[in-house]
Amino acid sequence: MPKVIEEGVLYISKKYGTAIHKCCCGCGQKVVTPLKPTEWSLSVAAGGVTLRPSIGNWSFPCRSHYWIRNNRVVWAGDMSAAEIERGRRLDRAAKQEYFARAGKKRAAPTNPPTVQGPGLWKRFTKWLTSS
Repeated sequence: MPKVIEEGVLYISKKYGTAIHKCCCGCGQKVVTPLKPTEWSLSVAAGGVTLRPSIGNWSFPCRSHYWIRNNRVVWAGDMSAAEIERGRRLDRAAKQEYFARAGKKRAAPTNPPTVQGPGLWKRFTKWLTSS
């Protein structure tokens, strides 16, 4: 990742499984979104890059809340403290469930991997370099 983060640019690191950008409200805060099954996911389509789920900067003074969909910022409404806490509880429960399932899968016998087409990152890199 670069030392200087520019406004309006989403930086993606395949190596570190992370995307970063400056908060879309203009406050200048750096927003880090880990790209993991229990955090954010990144998808690339003809319309651009999409991050899921929404980005709620509840610990920032701006408390901005938005999605990045197809290279565009889509603003979401503010959430109350109770709504934020409920979302955090749901996130924790989803993570616990994910890791419980992952632990069960590791314990089960595995089948040999199947060969698939190019992965998302390879397609994304090819898409970036083709323009």
